[in-house]
Amino acid sequence: MTNPETSVTEDPHAALAALNTRLDELVESAGADGWTNDTPAAGWDIGMQIAHLAWTDEVSVTAIRDADAFRSVVEKAEADPTGFVDVGAAEIAATGRDEVLARWRLARGELADALKAADPGEKIPWFGPPMRPRSMTTARIMETWAHAVDVADALGVPVDSDPAFVAALPHVARLGWKTRAFAYLMNGLEAPASEVHVALTQADGTVVEFGPADAEQCVTGPILDFCLLVTQRVHRGDTALEAVGAEAEEWLRIAQAFAGLPGGGREKGARA
Repeated sequence: MTNPETSVTEDPHAALAALNTRLDELVESAGADGWTNDTPAAGWDIGMQIAHLAWTDEVSVTAIRDADAFRSVVEKAEADPTGFVDVGAAEIAATGRDEVLARWRLARGELADALKAADPGEKIPWFGPPMRPRSMTTARIMETWAHAVDVADALGVPVDSDPAFVAALPHVARLGWKTRAFAYLMNGLEAPASEVHVALTQADGTVVEFGPADAEQCVTGPILDFCLLVTQRVHRGDTALEAVGAEAEEWLRIAQAFAGLPGGGREKGARA
């Protein structure tokens, strides 16, 4: 007897908008002085985090509205897979705080409109597998949440009970679960045929579940820890996640919900 994945019922468009608004508030409250605060991502200050979001939101709009133009972006990425995104983000960051914020606000607004207007059944090209609009919205929630966590950490703002951050967690978790096979692919490994049951506890005690309930491989623990892990914002050893089965444990070691090459993750103790 198996159970289908728990439905993430909250409107992803609303969750993404709320998260962007909250991140904007954090950046505004930090002011010009906080713009250059270092974040936990090595070599990235707050300005670079926002520039990266601006770049990706702009490229996402291109992917939705102009497939030919997006193909040229992909060709450039293939020529420099390890540095292409960072170069693009750095170019935006170099324009200064006011310009970066203006571009990010414009791009995220255009993206929100484009995602809502897109045909729900149409697949949008991307650097990883093509995605339908709802999946791309979830992907934008995941990346925005991950960068927002870095910004909040840089400002000493806890995210554990912040409404916008908390509302994003089920969306990030679902994408983390769905990208299990992709994580193996990006690490040059063959994904196992086994399925994994994931049961994650939210702050209010409710549980979000994905995968067959009778799977031999399973992962349990706090939803925040799982989301931090699949976005590589925490070391596996600093989480309260429990894995049953060698393949479940192996997945947690390489998990990544983002497209592109595997990241370096975070050192143990960095977010203890």
